[in-house]
Amino acid sequence: MNVAPGTIQVWSDLLCPFAHVAIHRLRTTRTELGLDGVVRLDHHTFALELFNGPHSRPGTDSEAVGLGQLAPEIGFRLWTQPDWTYPSTVLLAAEAVHAAKAQRLQASEDLDAALRRGFWFESRPIGHRQTILEIAADVESVDVIELAAALDDGRARSAVMGDHAVAVTDAVQGSPHLFLPDGTDAHNPGIEVRWEGPWASGYPIAQSNDPAWPEKLLRAAAA
Repeated sequence: MNVAPGTIQVWSDLLCPFAHVAIHRLRTTRTELGLDGVVRLDHHTFALELFNGPHSRPGTDSEAVGLGQLAPEIGFRLWTQPDWTYPSTVLLAAEAVHAAKAQRLQASEDLDAALRRGFWFESRPIGHRQTILEIAADVESVDVIELAAALDDGRARSAVMGDHAVAVTDAVQGSPHLFLPDGTDAHNPGIEVRWEGPWASGYPIAQSNDPAWPEKLLRAAAA
């Protein structure tokens, strides 16, 4: 991976709870270390739905419960809105994150975080254009008019599919997978789980949880 200095490249899916934990811990630790503005997150799409088909609410709910016990400070919530509003696809939201990146890297990072909050905390259907733009309107770093234009003409779709062309290779192992400028990489850092029942649709049982990994990666990216 070609990773720019001062960045951590993050490959993930917006509905992946493991990615939500990793990104939350990266952002929180970065602030604690005083590295905001020093280390940026460069988001890329590991689109689980392009591997597995439409997102499954039961699988997401079981993972959220399991990881909510592992990392209660992150505040996972089960889906509380009607079933028919659950986002079975988030490809348009992934396009939005890429389109925001064309504005600037900080806009992309802020929108990604806001979309994850919208889904995991507020049960918002982030696969829908209107919801994406409503969330973006509250993100100061994002130009919403430009974002709407990008969604409407599909200019970021090729970036999502370009990421998928990489995701299907051995270069990326899953969501989340982090890459540093020095060549270091970490897949689902700090967490090891086993599955009670079918993998990714049963219940994840944590076997290890190391909250110290973000500091190591952030300091390495800043060096």
